[in-house]
Amino acid sequence: MKPFDRTQGKRVFSGIQPSGDVHIGNYLGAIKNWAESQDEYDNIFCIVDLHAITVKQDPKILKKKIREIAGLLLACGIDPKKSSLFVQSHLAAHTELSWILNCFTPMGWLEKMTQFKEKSEGQACLSTGRERASVGLFDYPILMAADILLYETDIVPVGEDQSQHVELARDIAKRFNVIFDSNIFKIPEVKIKKETARIMGLQNPEKKMSKSSELAGDSILLLDSPDAIREKIMKAKTDSFNEVNFDKERAGIYNLLVIYESFSEMGRGDIETKYEGKGYAEFKKDLAELVIEKLEPIQEKYNKLPESEIDKILQDGAEKIRPMAEKKIKEVKEVIGLG
Repeated sequence: MKPFDRTQGKRVFSGIQPSGDVHIGNYLGAIKNWAESQDEYDNIFCIVDLHAITVKQDPKILKKKIREIAGLLLACGIDPKKSSLFVQSHLAAHTELSWILNCFTPMGWLEKMTQFKEKSEGQACLSTGRERASVGLFDYPILMAADILLYETDIVPVGEDQSQHVELARDIAKRFNVIFDSNIFKIPEVKIKKETARIMGLQNPEKKMSKSSELAGDSILLLDSPDAIREKIMKAKTDSFNEVNFDKERAGIYNLLVIYESFSEMGRGDIETKYEGKGYAEFKKDLAELVIEKLEPIQEKYNKLPESEIDKILQDGAEKIRPMAEKKIKEVKEVIGLG
């Protein structure tokens, strides 16, 4: 297996957790952009299973989800000939660098992370009444920084809710470089596609569409049947105005229009003209058929992928970039005096 060869433009690192079900928010906000950028960048795509276990997981389901996520990425257009696709836990360098970065990162930086506060609030207390969340959940951003910094990443495309973590990775890299008077870590840039970065829930359009939402019909999954898609969209929350236009103050219809815009690639003015004088029912019906049409080839390709082929692609992906990860770990150890 040839090691990863940087022959194109800037390097991009992206990760996705193998928990919950992949929905159109994941696709429009991230995966679609990943696939479309493969000829522009050197891409590394990682299924971050170590991040997934920061909250409770069923081991059997987790194993199944790792393969499912990989299959969906491939079905959405990730090409292993153009990009590296691998599972995070298959390369020990991620956890090794994470521990090293732990030793040079102030706790106060992690205490400012808003996602930890949000995720830990809802977790049940243990018997002592004091332990509310795992150390792993608190330390999650350090592992994410290790993921990014291992590969001399130039760009990290993320949703707005993850941008704070990339900023932390930048701060950690700068601090480490200053402490050891080196340029061992490249300082990554954050890239957010504003138009599709936040696809909201169908039942709660004030909140981002989530793989962990407990609201029935809140998310359209990539593997949903046509009937399920129609039902979810027809029941999506709107308002009583019955006017189809892009008004951010009317969160429900605005979210549906953003979904239509993203799948159709039509301009906002053209969409509003098309539905001028028409009500929500007709618009929702058309939106449902559009989503079904766009997801059909993804579902067809996914259903034809053998599990053995998916496993082989993941194994090859890990082997392709292993030399890069191990080289960086060796450099870091030499700088700080380990080994």
